[in-house]
Amino acid sequence: DDDDNGIKSSETAKRRLQVFSTFSVTFSFKIMRVLVSLAILVAAARAFSPATTTTPQQQYVSNTALHAMDRRQVVIGGMSAASFAALLSNTPAVALAEELPNGVVYTIDKKGTGPAPDKGELAAIRFKASTEDGKVIDDIFETPEPYYTRVGLGGMLPGVEGALPYMKLGDRWTLTIPPELAFGAKGRPASAGKPRIPGNSKIIFEVEMVGLPGKEVELIELIGDE
Repeated sequence: DDDDNGIKSSETAKRRLQVFSTFSVTFSFKIMRVLVSLAILVAAARAFSPATTTTPQQQYVSNTALHAMDRRQVVIGGMSAASFAALLSNTPAVALAEELPNGVVYTIDKKGTGPAPDKGELAAIRFKASTEDGKVIDDIFETPEPYYTRVGLGGMLPGVEGALPYMKLGDRWTLTIPPELAFGAKGRPASAGKPRIPGNSKIIFEVEMVGLPGKEVELIELIGDE
């Protein structure tokens, strides 16, 4: 009987230990969540308090805490606030896609500061045209001379013609041209140095406006001197 009582006591003690361990782990996690929440709330209160004088580092930590509250995330790691701020500042902004009235979707890869062309004006452009699967149709970004076209007079694909009047000198855009504004349902047969383009293909067209001879002061003055 004494042996049985000893075994029962031992099993009871084990069960109590297991229950206590489970409770301790659960309680520890709850305490940790409470502490993290309190830290976020304190940082938020400091960020919104006009009477509190903070250093730039403290202000960054406060703003980061508010961002974490918005995203319901807390970043915990060995990276300092300064390092994390540097990482964010070096992250390139993502270009947002927009749509032109003719249905061409475009992103602005580089913004120029020059004027926009007028209809019929001579414009110098560089471009690269590809199919959606990456097959290059044409690429003149590295050629010695750009391509010259009269804006809006039909010298390019309809989708490109519809985009050029909206561009400025120095702009570089990526266009996604629907089939009806590119090569249509028939596509284009292969030719010397040019790949076949299947029917109903979307065309990815990177274009940069590199010159407007009629609006470039230096060129006008040079021609005038002659």
